[in-house]
Amino acid sequence: MRPIRPASAAPSGRSSRRGPRVLAATGLCAVLAVTAAACGPGGDEASGEKPTVAASDPAPGPGGLKIPDQLKEKLKEHGIDLDKWKGGAWKNWKKDDWLREAEDFMNPIIEDLWDPDRMRRAEQPDQPVADPDLGSDQGVTDPTPAPVRARAVGTPYHQSVAEAGKVFFDGPAGSMVCSATVVKDPAHPGKSNMVWTAGHCVHAGKKGGWYRNIAFVPSYNDAGRSAQELKDASRDQVAPYGVWWSDWAQTSDQWIAEGGPTGGAGAPYDFAVLHVTPEEATGKSLEETVGAALPVEFQAPSVPKIAKITATGYPAAAPFDGQRAFQCADRPGRLSLNEQDPVMYRIGCTMTGGSSGGGWVATGRDGEPALVSNTSIGPVTAGWLAGPRLGPEAKAIFRATSGKFAGQ
Repeated sequence: MRPIRPASAAPSGRSSRRGPRVLAATGLCAVLAVTAAACGPGGDEASGEKPTVAASDPAPGPGGLKIPDQLKEKLKEHGIDLDKWKGGAWKNWKKDDWLREAEDFMNPIIEDLWDPDRMRRAEQPDQPVADPDLGSDQGVTDPTPAPVRARAVGTPYHQSVAEAGKVFFDGPAGSMVCSATVVKDPAHPGKSNMVWTAGHCVHAGKKGGWYRNIAFVPSYNDAGRSAQELKDASRDQVAPYGVWWSDWAQTSDQWIAEGGPTGGAGAPYDFAVLHVTPEEATGKSLEETVGAALPVEFQAPSVPKIAKITATGYPAAAPFDGQRAFQCADRPGRLSLNEQDPVMYRIGCTMTGGSSGGGWVATGRDGEPALVSNTSIGPVTAGWLAGPRLGPEAKAIFRATSGKFAGQ
């Protein structure tokens, strides 16, 4: 979660605040996979570890797939040399290059990059400073909710919240984490490879670009081991259902144009959809692998008609350590950031940074659980969380992502 935090997107020209326009990531990552030794957390350079690369060329992909020559050429057209990238060039965050590359989503798989130690030591995104005037639009904004103490999710997580997990990614400041949810794909009933999270978990907003090495781990630390116990955990214990790399990501134009680190700018549009592929192919989709996925409810009922929302996440900022899943359940209130943007949902919750992107679940129109929002912002001192109401903009990026892979 970001205490009044927005996040990430590529400058694509300022779009209408209302229109359901979408930033479509250019699909350059398809089925890329390279082999590298595990890198240290955050500052890989500081750790002194250097990735080692397999000598084969083209590099083998999941299931022994080869990287097509034309795809390698396409990467080079965008200034990306695959051999240099897999050798550590992804750690170059030169601002001009980062902003230029922000127009295209590139996320080649680097096998074993996200090892148990690197996942354990990844941190939550930076904590922005809250705008003191946030929610001053009284008459639309409801009173600040009382804090609801986050409760630990029962273990194994796969039996409690099989659709929940963690998103890992790299940014200029190092390795970071968010939370996310497996969602149903109408183009592939029962076989979805789609994940819902926050925009600021995939893109840095108006002054940055796409983050790198974005991967989803469902039921992370399924047994709820302590940080100390995880120091000796195997990858299967930390990621029992595998590591799934994002081969496509989309977030809203509004987040990209307006998302920033303070005041909640862009927060009403702070959502993103990932399409993922397994680091190690098994022939099964993500939904088949975990056995669960939630439908997304767009234009969910207004606040007065929702009795309860349950937010799930892996909070990483103190007093939490990011290794365990927690939940908050509360009747939502309204939070209006300004007159132009949609009103957000707000609940009492003590989860902190790292819970960003985690799914907000309520009873859908058919009486079954549905995803209605995701954690976007909250105060630096914790106590409450706010998430966007998913309208036409969210529906547009969801449909675009589903449609892109409909024939595959």
